[in-house]
Amino acid sequence: MVNILSIDLEDYYMVSAFETMVKREDWHKYESRIERNTHRILDILNGTLTTHHSPLRTAVRATFFCLGWIAEKYPGLIKEIDRQGHEVSSHGYDHRLVYHMTPEEFRTEAKKSKNILEDLTGKKVIGYRAPSCSITEKSLWAFRILAEEGYQYDSSIFPIHHDRYGIPTAPRLPFVVNLDGSQDPVLERSRDLRYLTPDATSEASAKGHQIIEIPLSTVRYFGCNVPVSGGGYFRLFPYSLIKAALKKINRLDDSPFVIYLHPWEVDPDQPRMRDISAFSRFRHYINLNKTADKLKILLNDFAFSSMRNVIGIET
Repeated sequence: MVNILSIDLEDYYMVSAFETMVKREDWHKYESRIERNTHRILDILNGTLTTHHSPLRTAVRATFFCLGWIAEKYPGLIKEIDRQGHEVSSHGYDHRLVYHMTPEEFRTEAKKSKNILEDLTGKKVIGYRAPSCSITEKSLWAFRILAEEGYQYDSSIFPIHHDRYGIPTAPRLPFVVNLDGSQDPVLERSRDLRYLTPDATSEASAKGHQIIEIPLSTVRYFGCNVPVSGGGYFRLFPYSLIKAALKKINRLDDSPFVIYLHPWEVDPDQPRMRDISAFSRFRHYINLNKTADKLKILLNDFAFSSMRNVIGIET
């Protein structure tokens, strides 16, 4: 089974945990490491950087959810990601949380980011992931705006309990959000992506009647959704546990899983932020020195491609 690899293209100082001390108007004052870290990930995906005993069988393609702010400042980076065959999708403009915006502000950001990325790649951008997965029960209105602005899929929902994001009652596996009604959508897995043809899915999405939701992956243990699919969870848990959980999703759920990472997670030498809580320090810096090697092993243990390819959406 082919699974989904996704990269959230943001720098270390842009994360939501630091936003109270790092103002967006001061971003330019911080040392940028986004280019070197993204190129390291690209080299890993190409098989250039491998473990000595486990070279990649083939190059891996991924979906890069890119901030419009980064695309404006580093247009060559976005073009290189596209040139190497990866899917370029939107991560918003400047990492503002969706539920902190009005619908009008969100529409402006979603449109602005999409236009920037499409101008750079010359290709239609059809995917979106909210900064910090901030489409929650407070911001379900965002689905309709995304569909109206030409997005065909979203990957923002994390079906877990968390202090910043999450809809624990949402479906765990990819589903179609029907937008025909006037009210905010109800998140029910009433239509399974495995039984939709790519042509039918693309046609309905293009008309703004629906949007595909690809939740970040969880595994069921003791009646609870346990996150194992990326970010801090990927860095914290031992690889043997992660591998077993991901195999369980493929086998028991008969579904691809979604892995997500950030370029700063392969950078153990990044500058340390001062005056942050012990919890934020732990969550951000735990096992940064192990991420790259874990990723290399993961890419050999499972098959991966971009969201567009796995879903089968044609643009």
